Amino acid sequence: MPALKVVIATRESRLAMWQAGHVQALLQSRLGWQVELLGMTTQGDQILDRSLSKVGGKGLFVKELEVALSEGRADIAVHSLKDVPMDLPEGFSLACVLEREDPRDAFVSNHFDSLAALPPGAVVGTSSLRRLVLLKALRPDLHIAPLRGNLDTRLRKLDAGDYDAIVLAAAGLTRLGLSARMRSAFEPDDMLPAAGQGALGIEVRSDRTDLLQALATLADQPTWLAVTAERTVSRAMGGSCSMPLASFTTAAPHADGQAMRLRAAWGDPASAESAPGLPLAPLVYAEQTAVVRNFSDAEALGEAVAAQLRARGAVWAAPTAVTPAS
Repeated sequence: MPALKVVIATRESRLAMWQAGHVQALLQSRLGWQVELLGMTTQGDQILDRSLSKVGGKGLFVKELEVALSEGRADIAVHSLKDVPMDLPEGFSLACVLEREDPRDAFVSNHFDSLAALPPGAVVGTSSLRRLVLLKALRPDLHIAPLRGNLDTRLRKLDAGDYDAIVLAAAGLTRLGLSARMRSAFEPDDMLPAAGQGALGIEVRSDRTDLLQALATLADQPTWLAVTAERTVSRAMGGSCSMPLASFTTAAPHADGQAMRLRAAWGDPASAESAPGLPLAPLVYAEQTAVVRNFSDAEALGEAVAAQLRARGAVWAAPTAVTPAS
């Protein structure tokens, strides 16, 4: 039987192409498929003068790829899972989640070794409201400035002197061989990661049962269960990039599955968008531990932590409608 031929839709940034190439190699070596890459520029890559929270959210990074799937120009799409909306458009499915890379946030600076070493009033760049509120909770004296663009663009802006430091996902730096740029990493106790951070997801059309069955063999089940719990918190809170929300799991083996600890933090969106120098509203934290055996258990854990957040003052936000790919 001839090898299956598939096309991977991917963004054209260097990191996205690395991720797609990584999946390409897996499909070739483990499934024997013939695989080509289809690089695309998304709206999220094109709109750099406004924050994602003001122009439609992280779904802007995936919509064009879904159109390519819908039109048959590509068979699968590879995403950084933290960029994937909680609910996919009708007709699309998450076929699998791969083993997670380092989920932490990285502190990157040319002159300072850590956040604590920054002088008062130093400028720190980030495009994430989650990072903004967590950074301000650690160092309210800092000036947090917007930072958009792909990873290489952000590093160039740092090197140009526009910022004293920037915060990036450690996974991206590691995947591109740029770990040396990371002066330190924030431990989750200090700065909870975003839901799904460090994990790659593969999306397909729901009617491609052949792909769904084959790709399931590549899934890393512990990672998939962990990110399911994290993403359930976001879904239950109406989470998007316009809501400062973090959720992260740690797990240990258990006789009946995994003993999973899920922690979450929520910040007031209005407070995060307030003028520099004004105090932020206090963050709301929640956590719970449960034995997780399957996706239903993971979702139940996420729902329970979201309920804690709401009980402690976090406000559910109506989610942005998912635009069907067409």
